[in-house]
Amino acid sequence: MQKLIRITTVPSSLRTLLKGQSRFMSRHYEVIGVSGDGDALTEVRQNEGIKTHVIQMTRTITPFKDLMATYKLYKFFKAEKPFIVHTHTPKAGTLGMLAARLAKVPHRLHTIAGLPLLEAKGNKRKLLDTVEKLTYNCATMILPNSYGLKQIIIDNNYAKPEKLLVIGHGSSNGIDTKHYDTRLVSEAEKEQLKKELGITKDDIVFIFIGRIVKDKGISELVNAFNNLSKKELNCKLILVGPSENHLDPLSPGTETIIKDNNRILAVGVQKDIRPYVAISDVLTFPSYREGFPNVVLQCSCMNLPCIVSNINGCNEVIEHKVNGLIIPVKDEKALENAMQFMINYPEKRNAMIQHTRSKIVERYEQEFVWNELLNYYKSLN
Repeated sequence: MQKLIRITTVPSSLRTLLKGQSRFMSRHYEVIGVSGDGDALTEVRQNEGIKTHVIQMTRTITPFKDLMATYKLYKFFKAEKPFIVHTHTPKAGTLGMLAARLAKVPHRLHTIAGLPLLEAKGNKRKLLDTVEKLTYNCATMILPNSYGLKQIIIDNNYAKPEKLLVIGHGSSNGIDTKHYDTRLVSEAEKEQLKKELGITKDDIVFIFIGRIVKDKGISELVNAFNNLSKKELNCKLILVGPSENHLDPLSPGTETIIKDNNRILAVGVQKDIRPYVAISDVLTFPSYREGFPNVVLQCSCMNLPCIVSNINGCNEVIEHKVNGLIIPVKDEKALENAMQFMINYPEKRNAMIQHTRSKIVERYEQEFVWNELLNYYKSLN
């Protein structure tokens, strides 16, 4: 059986971003998962039933550590002789593609699920542009996980169009539509959670799910909701996810509003987001940049209309006023107006619900995405 090595920088990405996919691929290839160490890697071994291998990588620019990790990857590839090396996440992509090229791995694939460098400026941007081009040069094929992202790569001259392939309709892993189903959250569970969070039957509940960082548009969201909550008494905002102050901190002003506005409910990381989605009315996701946003798929699949920024991925899942609203990036007033619209026009909001889940089931079902990727693997020789 041919070997397929999948690499992410940290093990939680291997566990979450590719959940179920490694097990599926292991019916056709000998799959090895590579990432830094951690409990999540143990879970990957158990849940996916594949071998794993530890190579520590950092998420920041660390030249000496990066060189060491590249050398270790090179030695590992020389020993394992894989048919395909497929990387995800920026650092794993750069080091993995370079090491795989040096080791003469025949098929070197890198999935792009967003370009953090688009927010960088000056010399840092120039450095990151150079690194990005190096990654693409070392790969035999680049797999952007949305059509918008493919266009951004072409516009920035990172790679020629013939070296780019979007799998299916986009998304790195599709979505388990059987799992993200509101019917799986009982009325009793919903009532209990509402009681715990102080949500009444009259409240319109907005929810954000993701990293609580500047890049996700949290400052705009918090300010917009803060203004809205002064006019609208029956509204709440749930923030689900971790803060990453060491990587992309919020301003002290934003932190203060989150703390002081008792209608903003910051609940931190949740192992199961479904109960929180089930008690919400609208997803608010004003991110500055994405590859293909899983949370928009998940919430749409659970019948939530979504307010999203006009960026690739988001504007491929959401159609304006059909299954949600699309607003300009970094536009606090437009976000506030969109939230106000969802409150003022419940009949229009309810009409959007009819077009949420059905579109996701049709285009982004997990097995469809996996089979599309498998078909591409099988085409390689």
